[in-house]
Amino acid sequence: MYYPVSALLIECLILCVVEREDSYGYQISQIVKLVANIKESTLYPILRKLESGGYLVTYNQEYQGRNRKYYAITEEGKEQLKFLKEEWKMYRNKIDDIIEGRVEK
Repeated sequence: MYYPVSALLIECLILCVVEREDSYGYQISQIVKLVANIKESTLYPILRKLESGGYLVTYNQEYQGRNRKYYAITEEGKEQLKFLKEEWKMYRNKIDDIIEGRVEK
């Protein structure tokens, strides 16, 4: 996509993915990459930030003989996601208003 995506929007996207189901890093990255040109070197620091902020917790689960680190959303993460979704709606609506000429000078 042409438009850059902020770290805060990536946080929102990650929380949205993990809210639906516990997910591992690569799985999260593949979904986020649908709208943001990010590398794992960008994703994992954001995941660590969300974990240290109390929005995500991790656990290991074996898959085909290897351990995968899964991320799960916490109650605090659900509250943060609710806040971020509301902020996104207001932001998107303002952008749409400007683009569609609904803003008065």
